[in-house]
Amino acid sequence: MNEIWPVVHAERAALIADLTDLPAQRWSTPSLCAGWDVHDVVAHLTDDAKTTRLGFFVHFAAARFDFDRFNAAGIARERAGDPVLTLAAFRAASHRTTGAPAPKATRLIEAFVHGEDIRRPLGLHRDYPVAPIVTAVRHQLGTSVKVGGGKERAQGLRLTATDADLDVGAGPQVRGTALALLLALSGRPLEAGELDGPGAATLTGLPHAG
Repeated sequence: MNEIWPVVHAERAALIADLTDLPAQRWSTPSLCAGWDVHDVVAHLTDDAKTTRLGFFVHFAAARFDFDRFNAAGIARERAGDPVLTLAAFRAASHRTTGAPAPKATRLIEAFVHGEDIRRPLGLHRDYPVAPIVTAVRHQLGTSVKVGGGKERAQGLRLTATDADLDVGAGPQVRGTALALLLALSGRPLEAGELDGPGAATLTGLPHAG
């Protein structure tokens, strides 16, 4: 975990920097996370950063143990009327090391996947550190879709990263960057050509490029 937090903190800082001068009207841009706009995702990240183990159980019980209801309540708590205030709250919480009682790799997934949920629709780009993304991919491969993973999506496929030492699974091959694989495993849409190989259509539901 000592290796994960510096990465998470760096990613939070980079996202805050990217959004600091974002025009007010662009905060309502739909994100890659279905049903959430950019403002919602930042509010979710703020709530996630402020969550403690005890707080998680209290709020999860209040949401009647429904993750969708739990997340919606968190967004409602942290989404201010002015997105500048939401971003300020995220900045204030960005150095925290608290979190829900979940595997530590989920902190990386929150940072990378939600970072792209925001950046891609806004036309922003970031060069993420590859090694932590590989850690996140491996976690998603071992975690059920029911709890936010991608195990079932990758079943019967061989995933090969073109920019990292990652070649896992057996079956029709899917090739792409570690980030593209992570996003696909996390159920996010990709741009044409980000993944190729005979298994790409199975993983993404989109036509493959080769």
